[in-house]
Amino acid sequence: NKESFGLEILECYAAYFARKLELHFCDNSLPPFGRIHAFVEDAKDGLRRYGYTRGCLVGRLGQEMNVLPEPFRNRLIEIFEDWQTRLASVLKEAHKEKAFSTRLSYEQLASFFWIGWEGAVLRASIERSSKAIDIFTEGFLSGLLAE
Repeated sequence: NKESFGLEILECYAAYFARKLELHFCDNSLPPFGRIHAFVEDAKDGLRRYGYTRGCLVGRLGQEMNVLPEPFRNRLIEIFEDWQTRLASVLKEAHKEKAFSTRLSYEQLASFFWIGWEGAVLRASIERSSKAIDIFTEGFLSGLLAE
């Protein structure tokens, strides 16, 4: 049925994106913030390559939640939580290396990142420019360094 098919597409995207995050976030040849920058640059390259006509399937489906079957909500939440856990690990490592200090938990910071990231990707698609992603990334990392 359509719901099962849609959930299978979502699973494929989640697996694809998890591999992308693992590629960047587990690259120990880079410092933690360098890994975040590498992910951002890869994402910007992908958006540019397709003329900003593609974005994040998870983010776009989240915007359409009111017309999707309820099982999508739970799976989208799980996917965001997975992404947050992956980024929280990188932030924890950066903190251990004294790259920044914070009053917030790594999980809160990672959640903040993904909330802002999805908005930045949406805006990049609208404007057909990576300017919003640059502004968001600079603001996120500058905020960490300022604490």
